[in-house]
Amino acid sequence: MNLSRRQLLAATTAAGASLALPAASAAAAPNVVRRTRPAITSGIASGDVTTNSAVVWSRTDRRSRLVVELTSHGRFDRAIRLRGPVTSADDDFTAQLPLRGLRPGQRYDYRIGFEDSSGRIGETACGSFSTPGRNRPLSFVFTGDTAGQGYGINPEIGGMIAYKAMHQTRPDFFLHSGDNIYADGPIQATVNVADGTVWKNVVTEEVSKVAETLAEYRGRYKYNLLDQNVRDLYADVPLISQWDDHETLNNWYPGEILTDDRYTEKRVDVLASRARKAFLEYLPMVHTAGRDRIYRKVSYGPLLDVFCLDMRTYRGANPAPDVAGPVAMLGSEQAAWLVREAAASKATWKVIASDMPLGVLVPDGTEIEAVANGLAGAPGGREHEMAWVLSQFKRRKVRNTVWLTADVHYCAAHHYDPSRAAYTDFDQFWEIVAGPVNAGTFGPNALDSTFGPKVEFQKAADFPNQPPSGGNQFFGHAAIDPHSEVLAVSLRDLYGTVLWRKDLQPAGRGNPSS
Repeated sequence: MNLSRRQLLAATTAAGASLALPAASAAAAPNVVRRTRPAITSGIASGDVTTNSAVVWSRTDRRSRLVVELTSHGRFDRAIRLRGPVTSADDDFTAQLPLRGLRPGQRYDYRIGFEDSSGRIGETACGSFSTPGRNRPLSFVFTGDTAGQGYGINPEIGGMIAYKAMHQTRPDFFLHSGDNIYADGPIQATVNVADGTVWKNVVTEEVSKVAETLAEYRGRYKYNLLDQNVRDLYADVPLISQWDDHETLNNWYPGEILTDDRYTEKRVDVLASRARKAFLEYLPMVHTAGRDRIYRKVSYGPLLDVFCLDMRTYRGANPAPDVAGPVAMLGSEQAAWLVREAAASKATWKVIASDMPLGVLVPDGTEIEAVANGLAGAPGGREHEMAWVLSQFKRRKVRNTVWLTADVHYCAAHHYDPSRAAYTDFDQFWEIVAGPVNAGTFGPNALDSTFGPKVEFQKAADFPNQPPSGGNQFFGHAAIDPHSEVLAVSLRDLYGTVLWRKDLQPAGRGNPSS
């Protein structure tokens, strides 16, 4: 192995796991199911991969211990075996194991199984990931909005086939920018579409109503993992996950009390606590400093740092458009963290993974859901916080920022320039909007001129709430050349067809990108 056994032992011991030598007699053959032994119920996944670390994940059907075999040369007879945490009903039999001491620029294969009380391992499944390294190309895909508006897994079209299209690009990682599930959107057997067609879904009891209990929130993640396209991508492509509103319910904010008759639990804080637990159980990610904090930085080597924002947990109540004073979106602690970490970043490109767009007007009835308030002129409401962040980026010479987002269910490329803006104390930058990946398509929305956005490209629905079968599902693809450091970004449809492409030059090499 090209791993340091001592480093892995220290890392896994800290995580409550222990290291054991491979023992061929203890492991079942790959993909063999033995009913009396633990099964793998929802596939496997890796996440938050960096140059020297990763997190692996799976779920089983009973109390048992996660066992991970890890190899850097494709041979499991020479793998290191890591014994991870013991699952229980308290975590819905999910388990995650952080791996540290990995080697930069290395492909790793892993095999996951679960060990019962007698030491026998049941069903196993294999996956892979690669750590970033110097002088190696880097690519990733990004999108959001899965299983929304009642559009779930449709066997007649092959399931969630946009996941297959993303998988076929062979990316180094997949950034999901929120709305991993639609906890507030029941999925029925059929959906009558406005064009006269009928959409057909796989259904489960747990998605038949709005999610309120912890079991119902968990059931939404289990539902998505019934799709083979999703499971295949998760096994081969590391995830970077963030959340938006539908992991809990539409347009929520802390302290909100519901008037929606579908809910017996009206306190959004109670629902959000259950939703957060399910989110952290079902998506592999680093728990920063021992806290269940969703905002974090994922370092992808010298070419890229990804800053994942959390625009839900710390926001104020959705304001009216004409509220002039500041309204929190990130909260002061997260905003300061973003500026501090971006300024300290040595990576060429800084991707700001924002679960909501900056300049797109997203109303919540008569109130404002996202950043833009729809009023020309000086910043108001949530725009104050973003104005501060952008100004600090300029002041601290944070170059080569690209904002990636989802949420609005159409795709677009926006260029922000102070020469067009009402508020001018910032450097120009790009915002790329992608999604939905398996949900109803809408748009386009109006743009707010405060930060000077210009639409360079957009593609939206042919009619409101168009189903995925219409082809207007969108994801983004980005590739960074290690020599020129050019970031080539494109927007693609349900089948992977390139709709728009732009080569972004890093500052100091031609025209500055930010």
